[in-house]
Amino acid sequence: QVQLVESGGGLVQAGGSLRLSCAASGSMFRINVMGWYRQTSGKERELVATATESGLTNYSDSVKGRFTISRDNAKNTVYLQMNNLKPEDTAVYYCNGRVVVSRLPLRVNDYWGQGTQVTVSS
Repeated sequence: QVQLVESGGGLVQAGGSLRLSCAASGSMFRINVMGWYRQTSGKERELVATATESGLTNYSDSVKGRFTISRDNAKNTVYLQMNNLKPEDTAVYYCNGRVVVSRLPLRVNDYWGQGTQVTVSS
């Protein structure tokens, strides 16, 4: 069973910075894509950023230019550097790991961490 453990959340003032970390363990296969999602009360979980093992990244428009995702494949860890934080960034942030079991046909397994709270005060 794949385990993902997030850390680094907390309370920060608007304009401040935080760095989230997510360590993965227990995978029988390489984790092809790792990413961060966030969810606020009463809303759907939304994509923040993703990164492949080869370094391809994808960001939500709302965080482009402020957040940076990075991976340390040797440590099976993904990071999210969050700069110039805004109150609307307040959410529970979840780490996601995707294992591509098969490409033809496409078959994937998604794994999730327990979440870490990020609160940005104005």
